[in-house]
Amino acid sequence: MERDEKYVLIALGGNAFQTKGEVGTPENYWKNAYRAARTIVRIVKEGYRVAITHGNGPQVGVIMEWMERSKDKIPPMTMDIAGAMTQGWLGYLLMQSIHNILVKEGIRDQVKGVVAIVNQVLVSKEDPAWRNPTKYVGSYYTEEEAKRLMKEKGWVIKPDPRGGWRRVVPSPDPKANVEVEAVKALLKEGWIVIASGGGGIPVIQNEDGTLQGVEAVIDKDLAGEVLATALGVGTFVILTDVDGVYLNFGKPNQKKLDVVTPSELEKYYKEGHFKPGSMGPKVLAAIRFIRHGGKRAMIGHLYQGYEVIKGKAGTMVIPD
Repeated sequence: MERDEKYVLIALGGNAFQTKGEVGTPENYWKNAYRAARTIVRIVKEGYRVAITHGNGPQVGVIMEWMERSKDKIPPMTMDIAGAMTQGWLGYLLMQSIHNILVKEGIRDQVKGVVAIVNQVLVSKEDPAWRNPTKYVGSYYTEEEAKRLMKEKGWVIKPDPRGGWRRVVPSPDPKANVEVEAVKALLKEGWIVIASGGGGIPVIQNEDGTLQGVEAVIDKDLAGEVLATALGVGTFVILTDVDGVYLNFGKPNQKKLDVVTPSELEKYYKEGHFKPGSMGPKVLAAIRFIRHGGKRAMIGHLYQGYEVIKGKAGTMVIPD
């Protein structure tokens, strides 16, 4: 696929399903999914071919909490299986919401359909992240519980700055999207495709070519860039809960970046303007996308998604 700006990958943030202060009821999820779907459909109406990725942090946490509470009766699953569960859960919410908005708008025939796929993402066995797990997941424990679980399960559990002790897992860099050819074929045929949910199910490749799930968390925006580049889309849009990329964010002298190059962003990144686990990976994903041949990367608020893709809101990253 040639780099066509009308082919776009949209990475949805956590606010596509659950906003601050919400407890995560089915009603919350549907309300937010429909709001995200309206943004997606508005973009589709402009003639864009759309692939979508999404986060799953709160939801995979919920699944792990369920497993922890029922572990005496039901054997808990591993994190890769929990991640696959969220792809079905959240993919279903988006798939149905987008379909229904297309029907209500009278443009269902403009696309072949909407599909969510269970999607694996390859990581390296040699990634340094395995030696330094940093991503907090799952339940909060007392120090006594933490020590017992570390002994029983071999988990790495550390004090969480927000209180209590929590399990930490590696966050390796994504290397390839395993099912990318299926996503590409569907996108070219006119489907809206939801893939790489939660950063994808993390897998490693064994020497004999077989795949094996691992207990890790892949950053969704970095995984989104890997998919966007492999698909050959021209436009990569990261939609989150802030209206763009800022220098000195949250300070009196904060400054929004409207149009910026990868070289400029990299300089600001190295100066420490973007927090790890927050804006940092988004900026890094945008830099990588442009350097890998992409035409435009944009970062902005989910509720301004249409304005972001039209260049009227958010931050746009363009080639040097």
